[in-house]
Amino acid sequence: MLKIVEKTKVWFAISIITIVVGMIAVGVKGLNYGIDFQGGTVVTIEMGKNFNQQVKEEADTIIKKYDSQALTYIANETQLEIKSNNLNSDSISKMFNELKGKYKLEEKALLSQNNVGPSVGNELKKKTVNALLVATAAMLIYVGFRFEIKFGISAILALVHDVLVTIGVYAIFQIPVNSPFIAAMLTIIGYSINDTIVIFDRIRENRKKMRGKNITEIVNTSVTQTMSRSINTSLTTLITIVAVYIFVPSVREFAFPLIIGIVSGAYSSIFVASPIWVLLKKYEKNRKKVAA
Repeated sequence: MLKIVEKTKVWFAISIITIVVGMIAVGVKGLNYGIDFQGGTVVTIEMGKNFNQQVKEEADTIIKKYDSQALTYIANETQLEIKSNNLNSDSISKMFNELKGKYKLEEKALLSQNNVGPSVGNELKKKTVNALLVATAAMLIYVGFRFEIKFGISAILALVHDVLVTIGVYAIFQIPVNSPFIAAMLTIIGYSINDTIVIFDRIRENRKKMRGKNITEIVNTSVTQTMSRSINTSLTTLITIVAVYIFVPSVREFAFPLIIGIVSGAYSSIFVASPIWVLLKKYEKNRKKVAA
């Protein structure tokens, strides 16, 4: 049987140090908001019927000369969409002329050049926060109803841990925060809560089977019994997402936060959520003793 609860201070110290470093980076560097949040320019170029992922990667080398932070996508199979908050009309013209010369494009291949205002970004920020709050509240209600409110509080604190770790990594490495980041964060929350619920469900079962045992032993037994399932599930998912990140560049913005979230979620489900629940239970027990 693993001694998880007895080493609570170690697990919490690792989490706190990681989060504090990340929050310092947020305070010093800030988040690198991409065009979806900050506003900028969207350029669409018709590349022709021979356009594919390989051609896109070659074109990216030209685009990155004008803006190393620019994001590129394949749109409608034959179009190259460029998102940037640093390109101006002059640099877009030079960039397009270089692409036009290399790929023998016509002048009309530059389909559009649109500016996205920061007001759109502000609205997206509000909707992102609202989505996270609604998702978190709904999960708190569900877990609290299915188990007990202390399980719900523990699960939500573990989710906050995962969100802060992911945000910290983005701030440290100045990775652009765009729309795929939002989808990834909601996916991380769903994945992490699922893993946590499996452990909590085993704790609930063992509380009935192990009557008379102390709460620390019950939690250690439950975590030990579900450990292989948690690790195997996380590893298989992680291998898949890493493969997607390596071989499908167009979805890296979505895959990268998922990689962070899966690792953080597996850690928090095992080493954060359950110990927090034990602390809450012990606090309740001590308070009743004082009251008596």
